[in-house]
Amino acid sequence: MQWASLYSDQKSTDTDTIGATDELRTSFIRDYDRIIFSSAFRRLQNKTQVFPLPGPAFVHNRLTHSLEVASVGRSLGTAVGRIIAEKYESQQGQAFASFYRHELSSVISSACLAHDIGNPPFGHSGEDAIRSYFTSLDSATQSIFTGGMSANQWADFTHFEGNSNAFRILTHPFAEERTAYNITQTTLASVVKYPCRSIDGFDKKAGIIGKKKSGFFDSESGTWQAIAKQLGIFKQPGLETQEVYVRHPFVYLTEAADDICYRVIDIEDAHRLGILSYKEAEVLFLPFFDDDTEYQNRERIERKLKELKDPNQKMQYLRAVWIGRMVGLCTSAFIAHEEMLLQGNLQQSLIDVLPEQYLPLLQAIDQLSYERIYQHRTVVEIEIAGFEVIGNLLDIFIQALLNPGTARSRKVLQLIPAQFIGKDWKENSLYQRVQAVTDFISGMTDIYAIDLYRKITGITIKAF
Repeated sequence: MQWASLYSDQKSTDTDTIGATDELRTSFIRDYDRIIFSSAFRRLQNKTQVFPLPGPAFVHNRLTHSLEVASVGRSLGTAVGRIIAEKYESQQGQAFASFYRHELSSVISSACLAHDIGNPPFGHSGEDAIRSYFTSLDSATQSIFTGGMSANQWADFTHFEGNSNAFRILTHPFAEERTAYNITQTTLASVVKYPCRSIDGFDKKAGIIGKKKSGFFDSESGTWQAIAKQLGIFKQPGLETQEVYVRHPFVYLTEAADDICYRVIDIEDAHRLGILSYKEAEVLFLPFFDDDTEYQNRERIERKLKELKDPNQKMQYLRAVWIGRMVGLCTSAFIAHEEMLLQGNLQQSLIDVLPEQYLPLLQAIDQLSYERIYQHRTVVEIEIAGFEVIGNLLDIFIQALLNPGTARSRKVLQLIPAQFIGKDWKENSLYQRVQAVTDFISGMTDIYAIDLYRKITGITIKAF
């Protein structure tokens, strides 16, 4: 891959002709605007990040998390873009330098905004709930699906993945939202962390970062192939018989922004909820500044922390300086691995290739987060609720889809919004109809899913 061919303002569809003449907003800025004004992005406001919503204390939801990741992503894009522009401007020219100096930050920020847009209700347990529903079906029902779909299409449901769903939301022309998106191929490629099909992914033992999960459903495979061809993204060497591609280098910046944010934000939320003390957080993050001579040294940070009396303010300051520190470290890691990135050979995230002295510190954060946060009773409770609500909703709608002739089924199918069904519902393949159901349910907010579940099961009946 070449830096000069890894970006293009070509859109995912050919319907947009305004961008070329808009002097105020470039195509990449328009990507950001389209995502942030979309209904799918707004729905993240009521989707769980880690802790249940709503609660007595403010904690992050998917929307606030995505906004903060976008902010960090913009910083990473700016820092890396300036370095690439300065290094290659004399060879590649002014237009090249202009993109990397001014536009890369918008690309990464937009990709960060969209990175969780495909996540279902109830956090990552929502993904598990969808997978579990399809894998747990009785053999007779499964045979209906496997007989009516390709192996990869069936894997889209048994290995349902929020990252693949995000790519679908950003590129699929849903019946009533044909003009809602038209994202540049550059931004789209920067979202796809796992550029492979469902049937080829979910293979952590392969040692290939792009195969850990999946990045596009069968229905969007052609869209991804067109993007890969346009930007010069090639298949993973040695796996040419599979639909497994190397990562676009920009993906590493999107991923790093997310990796930075959730590590510190989950700790901050746990502190606000009284699950962790400030001292426990301080022990985790201050050692990152022991050898810092450029951004903030530890002595200066500790003096500032002593001036602050409110533990919440201390935590906010610690979070801010740590993010700045990590942006600098990840920028250096990206540039240090430039050749591997362009060759498609870097099989680790930027966080994982930081200098060795930081790896035990990151592992300590991860271990504490797992033991004290992700296994906390309130988190486990919402995960169980997700399995119950999503599993039962899927069963109600899938059974109606398989038995459309009954009076109950006809009523149930009426609840699916027209944007998911389209005009040719009866002519659609089994795969497309099951996708319509999963599109509907995965797009729900936590609150809407619970409300609908209560209503259609008779737990709550609204009086008029």
